[in-house]
Amino acid sequence: MTIASLPSQAVGPEAPIDPAVLARMANALFAALPGTPPSSVPALGSAGVPAGVQAPVNIAPPGSPLVSPAGFGPSVPGTPFPQGIAPGANLLPASPTPLASLAHRAPALLPHAQAGNGLPDTVVTALPAYEPRVGGAALGVPEASGATAQQSATHPATGAVPYYFLDTSHGHPAAGGADPGRAADPLDALAGLPFTGHAAPPQAAGIPAGAGVPQATPSVEPKFYFVDAVVLPGGYVTPAKPAPHGTAPVADQGRHPAFDVNAVRRDFPILAERVNGRQLVWLDNAATTHKPRSVIERIRYFYEHENSNIHRAAHALAARATDAYEGARERVRQFINAPDVNEVIFVRGTTEAINLVAKSWGAQHVGEGDEIIVSHLEHHANIVPWQQLASAKGARLRVIPVDGSGQVLLDDYKKLLNDRTRIVAVTQVSNALGTVVPVKEIVELAHRAGAKALVDGAQSVSHMRVDVQDIGADFFVFSGHKVFGPTGIGVVWGKREMLEDMPPWQGGGNMIADVTFEKTVFQPIPNTFEAGTGNIADAVGLGAAIDYVNKIGIENIARHEHDLLAYGTERLREIPGLRLIGTASEKASVMSFVLRGYSTEEVGKALNAEGIAVRTGHHCAQPILRRFGVETTVRPSLAFYNTFGEIDQLATVVRRLASQRRAG
Repeated sequence: MTIASLPSQAVGPEAPIDPAVLARMANALFAALPGTPPSSVPALGSAGVPAGVQAPVNIAPPGSPLVSPAGFGPSVPGTPFPQGIAPGANLLPASPTPLASLAHRAPALLPHAQAGNGLPDTVVTALPAYEPRVGGAALGVPEASGATAQQSATHPATGAVPYYFLDTSHGHPAAGGADPGRAADPLDALAGLPFTGHAAPPQAAGIPAGAGVPQATPSVEPKFYFVDAVVLPGGYVTPAKPAPHGTAPVADQGRHPAFDVNAVRRDFPILAERVNGRQLVWLDNAATTHKPRSVIERIRYFYEHENSNIHRAAHALAARATDAYEGARERVRQFINAPDVNEVIFVRGTTEAINLVAKSWGAQHVGEGDEIIVSHLEHHANIVPWQQLASAKGARLRVIPVDGSGQVLLDDYKKLLNDRTRIVAVTQVSNALGTVVPVKEIVELAHRAGAKALVDGAQSVSHMRVDVQDIGADFFVFSGHKVFGPTGIGVVWGKREMLEDMPPWQGGGNMIADVTFEKTVFQPIPNTFEAGTGNIADAVGLGAAIDYVNKIGIENIARHEHDLLAYGTERLREIPGLRLIGTASEKASVMSFVLRGYSTEEVGKALNAEGIAVRTGHHCAQPILRRFGVETTVRPSLAFYNTFGEIDQLATVVRRLASQRRAG
């Protein structure tokens, strides 16, 4: 049986593989190594298997290195060899050698299709590839007002173009993508192996460009870093020590492979869950996002191999844990384009982040008669801490109003600013309406008035590229669980001069340089604000989530979500008695609504009966909902793993409810 003849659901880490394919992969591997004489490459037997080599039953799991843990060279008794290579065979040089891309070199050695050789021409994929829409309205802008009924009801075309997803059980893009003009080749799986040498290595799965590429063999030097990085079963590579600051961007922009929503969905185990006998449709992403397998595996690996407290120990596990934790901090820095990794502070989430700024910076810089500005769109977490500060200091809280679509009124905002304004705190994307707020302009106007600015990015970081230097805010905050990472971890980014002017919010271990009974000296940032044992494992998980988002490409994510939002908005508009709450021209992935004749709880229960998860209630944003005359809404919210078919399921249930109530 060959891969090409297997049922689609059988193609995965445990699927059998044709011995001829394995032999061809091994031949290409050996032939591609510089300095390997042709005579050292074993000849193919009549069945396409090297003479004297016993064909394996199964290939190694995806992502598993095809090299001996002991390194290249002759076999050692008791040392496991790659599957398909006979023990005792001395086929490879003893030292690591540069390996060029086999995807380009191998076809010249072994043509992809050769009459009579018994090799499969293609590796079939289980699901069709999604072809993203080209053109249309700007990202994040619903097309409801301009799209024809035919356009809005048409799903993006699907095609048979073989994209880069060779591992149907995981779905990470293979390094470098694939030529859409040729069929997938088993040799491509070799191109991503982390070989060492002077040639430019292929990008390791799950590691952003420039973040350090793991070695194929463990280093013998006594270093406590991820020099012996491990490829996990799903293909995620445990991070190497981050690259020196400024040496490389987060990801190679413009080189992300084509987006395939079906392959992405296979990365999220929970999407296969069944609720009330139906496959889960998760449309509650504004509350929390699901976690890809690479994040789950990364956290498990931490607890199995690295678990230790950080910074304060001389043993190997403490060093590993420290590197993993600080590596995650560096990933956050790159993800939001912060200038200095020490400006990134780990907290429990956005709520704690805002409270930290209000209680530390605010307590020191806001006084009686001063003013704090927020917008009408804010989550309670960006209202209550400022309200408490204003009450304690005798300051005043002022609110930027919104128009009938849910967009802030900038002219009214300008009138609120004055020489008593101390800080402006606004969301970048409304969690209740999905409105994308012009934060860059709001920050610029605040600075002109001599005020500081905080941007709440909890609802933006998973939908659009964030650049804190471009936004210009003094603080930017977000939560890990909103961006496919774990709960209980979040980030405060602040400008160095702001952070160094703030007293510690909490006291205890990790943030201490020296303590006597007369005086305490604190560590510099970021440790100043990370008292006690932090959420180390989940910080590492957040780093893995960022790696995953970078791998898919935030622009790919934004484009797909924009198309979903435009399509979903049109489908819901067509339903009699349904009122959309929040119709700003610039929105991101939220479709709040109410349905005449039904409470929002009744709509939520009807959807849940069909396996569709949405949020109902006030979404911790009561002021903005009351601005539109409602106390609660039904809030479907989107992520890049959602599909047009899921939106159709949502609309079908809501339309059925609408027709039943009309008939009654």
